[in-house]
Amino acid sequence: MKKRYWGLLAMILAIVAAYAAGVRLAPLGQDFDAAPLIARAKSYDALIERDRFGVPHISGKRDADVAFGMGYAHSEDDFATIVDAVLTTRGRAAETKGKDAAIGDYLVRLFRVWEKVAAGYDTQITPQARAIMQGYADGVNLYAAQHPALVPAGVVPLSGRDVSAGTIFRGPFFYGLDKVLKSITEKTPARDTSPPKGSNGIAIAPSRSSDGATRLLVNSHQPYEGPVAWYEAVLDSGEGWHVAGGFFPGSPFMLHGHNAHLGWASTVNKPDLSDVYRLKTDPAKPGQYYFNGQWRAFEKSVATFRVKIFGPILWTVNRDVLWSVHGPIFETDHGTFALSYAGEQEVRQPNQYMAMNKARSLDEWRAAMGIQALPSINFIYADDKGNIGYLSNGQFPVRKDGFDWKGTLPGDRPDLLWTQRVPFAQLPQVWNPKSGYVFNSNNNPLIATDPADNIKPDALAHHLGLQTNMTNRAHRVLETYARDTSITPEEFETYKYDLAYSDQSVLAGLIKQALAYDARGNRDLAAAQAILKKWDRRTDTGNRGTALAVLMGEPIGRALEMGEPIPPLRPALDAAIVHLKKHFGRLDPEWGQVNRLRRGKVDLPIAGGPDVYRAVYGKKQDDGTLTGNGGDTFIMFVTWDKAGKLSSRSIHQFGSATMDAKSPHYADQAPLFVQMKTKPVLFNRADLKGQIERSYHPGR
Repeated sequence: MKKRYWGLLAMILAIVAAYAAGVRLAPLGQDFDAAPLIARAKSYDALIERDRFGVPHISGKRDADVAFGMGYAHSEDDFATIVDAVLTTRGRAAETKGKDAAIGDYLVRLFRVWEKVAAGYDTQITPQARAIMQGYADGVNLYAAQHPALVPAGVVPLSGRDVSAGTIFRGPFFYGLDKVLKSITEKTPARDTSPPKGSNGIAIAPSRSSDGATRLLVNSHQPYEGPVAWYEAVLDSGEGWHVAGGFFPGSPFMLHGHNAHLGWASTVNKPDLSDVYRLKTDPAKPGQYYFNGQWRAFEKSVATFRVKIFGPILWTVNRDVLWSVHGPIFETDHGTFALSYAGEQEVRQPNQYMAMNKARSLDEWRAAMGIQALPSINFIYADDKGNIGYLSNGQFPVRKDGFDWKGTLPGDRPDLLWTQRVPFAQLPQVWNPKSGYVFNSNNNPLIATDPADNIKPDALAHHLGLQTNMTNRAHRVLETYARDTSITPEEFETYKYDLAYSDQSVLAGLIKQALAYDARGNRDLAAAQAILKKWDRRTDTGNRGTALAVLMGEPIGRALEMGEPIPPLRPALDAAIVHLKKHFGRLDPEWGQVNRLRRGKVDLPIAGGPDVYRAVYGKKQDDGTLTGNGGDTFIMFVTWDKAGKLSSRSIHQFGSATMDAKSPHYADQAPLFVQMKTKPVLFNRADLKGQIERSYHPGR
């Protein structure tokens, strides 16, 4: 009893001391009035119909009605991630996640996300897009009002501005801005252990199909969970917004998939879309930097945010935020640097997403891309008229000749500032090539089809800083799809689920290197070399060479994908040998014993591996196995037959209820996913007949 008393007293004293030291307590419990949110929901009329896989089909007279239904359905399936996304873009994630999230909160202030929203929301975003974003927010608000126990304090109400802030903050990280930030602030950046963001996309024209159809593969590689994990939905508005595809938590826009007339796949591209400048400063002139022959004062503000210490206790942090004419400033122990980056002043992404979603032809879709509001991303396009195309999109700056734009630039020269953007016509793109196919697998954009039809460098703007790499997946496209001049429907899907590493792959080269080591006196190394020598470079679940090869190559492959320093091979090979002996008692366990898809009670062997076309990236577990946490996620096969009739199939690695463990759809697609099978996309109302599991009008 005395121990309990003194423990309680100590806690009270700690809280009192915390207040005295400027620490605040995190507010707990409901802190919003639900009644206005419920009342506001009645201004919308959305019908949500869940099919037998739980996928929401949302319809309404207005786009805003459909967006409202989307916000509600999305909240039913993944409210926690939507909340995380909102807190992140508000710069308040550290209030619940602690110090590890404080950097993100600071970046929201440093990047002036909310200043951009305030300046451009009402003037640069169309009324239609604003209504859609507010509708989505009101759908989330209704769900929160009905489930107050799930709502952290300070989250509700959401508004369309939260959706806008999310598009602004999230976009630049797809082309690798986080790596640039680490290179500025850390002399030796820590190894990135997050699942890689990659993707495959391919389109084939009628001339390449055995049956005269046009086909599109939508195959994004994303983390299985989190703010950029895919959610599937079908939307159908009386105002012409009719789409099926993938959505991110906290956003109503279909990011890739199809409408009735056309579709596109998105893949991550990583061109040079940022520049770092070293600024000249002087301790005798605090708060100033040298530019264009004179000293100038930094633009300065103070970022205030709160960090969870433990329990409900928050520490209030104040940090200076500095800007120069170049952009945000980073003061480090090795210099003061400024950053210019694509997407820095962009709020118009919702306009472009909606123009893409509603486009009915190639001309309309290209006009949407010509808005140039999206900072990056590759697009593979196909439509009902048999058109196909590839675009390596980006907000590329017009850069002056005569400088090494890959290095750190002098910050005192006005002629190195970003003042113009490369026009759409000078971006890497190819449309309707004679070869009849286009593709991208996070590879060099100048290799997108047959050599004769590839993009010519002389047609492009200068200093784009394009990727030059070739992934294994890109090599395998050239060894499968590209060698088949009459692709059947079955072959189109078979090639997608290719399990092999190319002779040209990084891993094949690593195996040659491993086989050259002297194994005399080292029985384990000799055994490993024997396994690697006879390995067929495939990743099927019964394969007995895959585990050793993949575990050996993973550190090198990940470093290459992440743009990090390449570690030596021998330690990786030795570590793989030790790992397999310890956990499996042999160096050649079946790959399916090691590589697993796990979700709730589901625990299944899964084929595929890092950088194969059937991409699976795994996280090591205490028992030595790998649990898939990224790679193939939401997949769509889209077809327009030779008469232009649409059909599509899809699959998700888990199910529509991405975070609701109590739902029957929490993992119901996982068995199909590991079997490399799909389900039909019920795009039209006629397709839904007999397939509806539940139908309801939220808020009514």
